[in-house]
Formats: sequence, structure tokens, C-alpha cells
Amino acid sequence: MLSGYLLDTHVVLTSVHQSVKLPSAIRAAIERGPNVISVISYWEVMIKSMKGKLDVGDPRIWWPETLLSLSATPLPILPSQVERLHNLPRIHADPFDRLLIAQAIAEKLTLLTWDSEILKYAPDRFSVVH
Repeated sequence: MLSGYLLDTHVVLTSVHQSVKLPSAIRAAIERGPNVISVISYWEVMIKSMKGKLDVGDPRIWWPETLLSLSATPLPILPSQVERLHNLPRIHADPFDRLLIAQAIAEKLTLLTWDSEILKYAPDRFSVVH
């Protein structure tokens, strides 16, 4: 079981490219750490980059540089996390975000996000900073 903050993909992207736009509570949490970034975010960035919907340069270079710049540990996708999807209400349709929620629940991580759909799951299931 990990401890710390799981960064939503848009939080990761904003932290790296436009950190002044981060809400102050999220910025403070990232500075406190420890920070965790899911492989789901890497996967999402890779797909969007390959489709031309997101420009981060080469995502294979972006990933390790991002982990380093945010002092973050990568979080793999585990079967025990995927199992949490079974009982997760279908409030949010985005499969990447649903799996991030499942990871936050399974690993008891505080999720950093301002996504209004993700916030509908908290605080009953996991803690969140927004």
C-alpha cells in the first residue's frame, strides 16, 4: 500500500507546462508529496500524442522527465485495482479516469484533480484535493 498523492493526468500536464494555473491546494499538495503518477496517465498521454491531440514531444522522453520533475513514483496497474471497477458507479464514462479512481481507492491515495466528474465519487470512496 502506497501513501501520498495520485495526480490526475490533467494535473500532471498542467504541473509540467503551466504550473501557475494549478489551484493553490493542489500546488501545495504536490510540494508536500509524496507524489505518485499512474501508468494510466502515461498511456493516456501516449495515445493522445500519437493521435496528434496532445503535444508533449516524444512521450517516451516526457514520461521519465515528468516523474523526475514532480519527484513522483510511477504506479503500475494491478489486478486488485482493476477489480475495484466492478463496484464503481457509472458516473464517469472516461475509462482512464475510472481506473485512476479505482487506483486511488485500492491504494488509499489522495487524488489530486479538479475534474467535476471525478469529484462526484469523493469523499465517500476516497480523499481528494481540488
